[in-house]
Amino acid sequence: MGDVRIYSVKIPVPEGVNVIIGRSHFIKTVEDVYEALVTSVPGIRFGFAFNEASGKRLVRWEANDDELKKLAIDSALKIGAGHTFVLYIRNAYPINILNTLKHVQEIVELYVATGNPVEVVIAETEQGRAIIGVVDGYMPLGVEGEEDRRERYEFLRRIGYKK
Repeated sequence: MGDVRIYSVKIPVPEGVNVIIGRSHFIKTVEDVYEALVTSVPGIRFGFAFNEASGKRLVRWEANDDELKKLAIDSALKIGAGHTFVLYIRNAYPINILNTLKHVQEIVELYVATGNPVEVVIAETEQGRAIIGVVDGYMPLGVEGEEDRRERYEFLRRIGYKK
């Protein structure tokens, strides 16, 4: 039996940007995600990086935004787990593209889609790394009251997600 080391890596999420981290099984994902994004949300800006798990074991990427491309590649390298992908988006929200991503044939799992601070919990063995969980944001400070409920209701209507 081999040893397992468990630790976390912080993934940067700049203001006005969201990150989606998931797992896929084939390098075709890179081109399929590119096509899914540009046909789903006009004006979306993104950087996508995918850790190849065999063969050349490269970080494969597609992007239409240099800053987000760099963030995606750097974060994919930090995570270092095979078949993991990191997608940074701007000018769209995860809710605009999650169903589209779920229908990309190669995508196996989505770990997180957020604009909050993110830590990825990693297990590392002699063979490689795996994501065992994601810390998204912070712990709750209490339970919503009537005023909080009203604010939530108004917020969703103000941004156009409810009528």
